[in-house]
Amino acid sequence: MKEDQNSKTAFRSQNSRDTHRHEISLPSDNWSLEMLLRRLKAIDAKRDDKFASVLGAIGEFGPFQWRLVALTFIPSILSTFFMFSHHFLLTAQKPYCNTSWILEVGPNLTEDEQLNLTLPRAPNGSFLTCLMYIPVPWDLDSIIHFGLNYTETCKFGWIYPFAHTRSLINEFDLVCGNELYKETGQTVFMSGILTGSLLFGFLSDKLGRYPIILLSLLGFLIFGFGTAFVNSFYQYLFFRFFVAQSSVGYAICSVSLVMEWLVGEHRAQAVILQHCFFTIGVIFLTGFAYKVVHWRLLFLLGSMPIFPLICSIWLLRESPRWLMVRGKIEEAKKVLCYAAEVNKKTIPLNLLNEIPGMKVTKASILDFYTNHHLFKVVLAMGCVWFTVSYISFTLSLKMNDFGLDIYFVQVVPSIAAVPARLCCIILLEYFGRKWTLNLTLFLVTFMCLFLLFLPEELKSTIILMLVLAEFSMAGTVSIFFIYTAELLPTVLRSTGLGMVSIAWTAGAISSLVIFKQTKTQLPIFFCCLCCVLALCFSSLVPETGNRPLRDSIGYCSRDSIEPKDRSKDVSTVMMAEKSMSDVATDSEVTKNTMFNAMTFKSKADSLFNMALELPNRQLPVQLPKDQPP
Repeated sequence: MKEDQNSKTAFRSQNSRDTHRHEISLPSDNWSLEMLLRRLKAIDAKRDDKFASVLGAIGEFGPFQWRLVALTFIPSILSTFFMFSHHFLLTAQKPYCNTSWILEVGPNLTEDEQLNLTLPRAPNGSFLTCLMYIPVPWDLDSIIHFGLNYTETCKFGWIYPFAHTRSLINEFDLVCGNELYKETGQTVFMSGILTGSLLFGFLSDKLGRYPIILLSLLGFLIFGFGTAFVNSFYQYLFFRFFVAQSSVGYAICSVSLVMEWLVGEHRAQAVILQHCFFTIGVIFLTGFAYKVVHWRLLFLLGSMPIFPLICSIWLLRESPRWLMVRGKIEEAKKVLCYAAEVNKKTIPLNLLNEIPGMKVTKASILDFYTNHHLFKVVLAMGCVWFTVSYISFTLSLKMNDFGLDIYFVQVVPSIAAVPARLCCIILLEYFGRKWTLNLTLFLVTFMCLFLLFLPEELKSTIILMLVLAEFSMAGTVSIFFIYTAELLPTVLRSTGLGMVSIAWTAGAISSLVIFKQTKTQLPIFFCCLCCVLALCFSSLVPETGNRPLRDSIGYCSRDSIEPKDRSKDVSTVMMAEKSMSDVATDSEVTKNTMFNAMTFKSKADSLFNMALELPNRQLPVQLPKDQPP
């Protein structure tokens, strides 16, 4: 009996565990309509994305995808030489007026004697940098005896006796009233970003990702390499304008190509690694700028690797998603078969034949105004990009305002940006795009608020907070690119990225203007305000994590559903919830019935076992009275 009791107890505990496991697997009755709608739409989207099945058949991340991603990393490193070398070429140089005229009457004068005779002094005893004594037709003894009294501005140019490197400053004499040309260089670069984002984004959606990437690399080769041979500052500005266009064009097209070739979390990982290599390029540039003594060599070093890169660009292939939406079905099949061959995979014929059914209608740039979802995406992400640009430039200007070395300002935030972006890979996987973006923006807001109340005397603490803010901003930039590219449809992806890049230019210009006009904490206060607005606008767009890319503008987001269709969805959800509750009720009855039946079976089995044991036991047998022994 004790064994039977133990078996019953064990059975009840096992049955309790089974019952608990069944209860966990059942859906809860208090699911919200929002969560259920999201689940149904996600399942429906995955079922409809047949193109992701084709990409899965060729291998989600095989040798072909590795080669594609690696070829996009190298230009990202080289583009930093054209985008950020301007900061190292405008370092401060102390000029003096060129007074070599006195060497005609005193050829044996030393440099110190020449300056002492021909340059006026400031009240503190130092030589004035932008004034010189007017030359006189005297001999050297008369000049030494009587001296020179009348001054004028530098007539014969400037000399830089204490300069150890050759920069744009001492190459084109950007001193003594010509400093405005330095600001002109930044304005020309912003103009190139503005026009290039619109032009290259539009051409990428019209002509394809591959030809625009090739065009961008040719821009690096022609205008980047040509910058090393300019003869005037105006020529430098002309070449810098087209280099800026090529840089933003490559950034937009490379992200679009990588996003459309990869699936799942591989998209986010590839874009983040590309941005990490971009940051590594800034570190390399800083090291070369510190060692190289001539500014022209920097552009030569950044341009020379472009030659072999263009020769190997044939390894890239056009985006099959773009070919599909443009109606080039046969070309899409060819590039998919080529990728499968490189990965040593075989695409099932039934999947390949489903591609013609995925052709979508054409779209134009006007759809960003007429389509409710696209308008909302561009507006929201444009506000986020404005915030990112404004805060990045403000933090950089704030760091420069402390008189820090230009190499420190560039390399320390770049070193901090690499782990920040790598951390985003984990955050995106667990929290999704929207919450990760909100988290980084919240951290930036906290840092800016902290900076707002720090006194200026705590210089070390302020610099530390600025670096931490740059740390958070690096993650925000990578998440922004991924999130925006996934929100936009294939047919208008590059155009949309180009349009939100306009907000980046607006944020940069606003930061430069506001920071130059005031030396108070007002720019930092605007950083906090922009972060709050960005958090509000980012809540308007849906989550895109673990969801397939959209190819057409026909989105089915909740905000874009018509009232009639929305009522259908709600009724569908109500029916689903009712069926769930019925299933839950039926399952409770079934569990009770199964428990009773299994209990009865257990008792029956125990009686049966006892009956089998009876013949083996030595028990007295009582015979009937009418039967003889």
